[in-house]
Amino acid sequence: MTSSVVKKSNGQFRIAAIGENSCTLASYNRRDFYKISLVTDGWPPCQLYYGSHDPIEIDQPALVVIDPIVPHSWFVPERTVTTEGFFCVFDDDFIRASSQLAGIANRLFTAQDSPVYFPDHTELQFLKGLFARMRMEADSDYNDKEDLFRSYLSLIFHQTIQMRRSTNLATSAFSRIANAFIGLLKRQFPVDLPLEPIKLKKASDFADNLAVHVNHLNMVVQKATGKSTTVHISEQLFAEAKSLLSYTSYNIAEIANGLGFEYQSYFNRFFKKHAGVTPSDFRKYFEKYK
Repeated sequence: MTSSVVKKSNGQFRIAAIGENSCTLASYNRRDFYKISLVTDGWPPCQLYYGSHDPIEIDQPALVVIDPIVPHSWFVPERTVTTEGFFCVFDDDFIRASSQLAGIANRLFTAQDSPVYFPDHTELQFLKGLFARMRMEADSDYNDKEDLFRSYLSLIFHQTIQMRRSTNLATSAFSRIANAFIGLLKRQFPVDLPLEPIKLKKASDFADNLAVHVNHLNMVVQKATGKSTTVHISEQLFAEAKSLLSYTSYNIAEIANGLGFEYQSYFNRFFKKHAGVTPSDFRKYFEKYK
């Protein structure tokens, strides 16, 4: 990266394409440098270990904004696809030389939780254009290129803050839908047999009730809870089945019907898959040892 260095009394700034002069994702881990990586194509996938976070998987185009005070490291597996994108590294002196840039940097880094942002197509093209322009200007003889780089950094910081806000809004929306799903699921229980069998049996039933597409519901619930809608439904059905078998006198056919199974044989297979024993054996065991 030596051909693209700006180094004066008011700080250091460096810009390069990934792979240029052997630069990799793990380059410039020095604690006195901020580092922004824009991975546009050929992402490994790889993992970023950042502070106390669980490993952050990067398996799509990403903007990674590293705060030098937070310990971090990369795990990059062996791969044959060439990673494409840009690196931009700079120190605190370079930021503080501009009060405007320092202000936006404070807004970004003070409130930053995760350093990884996943831009949509429009955002990616905008960022790619900014980085490509910076790389081109690095080789120019323009006397005020430091100020020009600070202007580009300001735009990148603003774009990052906008992406964070969009992500937070999406996360909030995800949480609302996921909570509504879980509320609908739990309100069906306990089952009042034989008059009130459950009405919402599949993910599509819940999606119709919530007026969202089933694929969107599945995605939202997975992201918000770490479990699929199918797992949530199965866990709730299994818990209710154990309760009905343990504390009521309803026969197994009535329980199967109340829990939304078309045939008792379907319920028997479902229960054995989760409990390791049939419903009748479970009931016998409970009655023997209760």
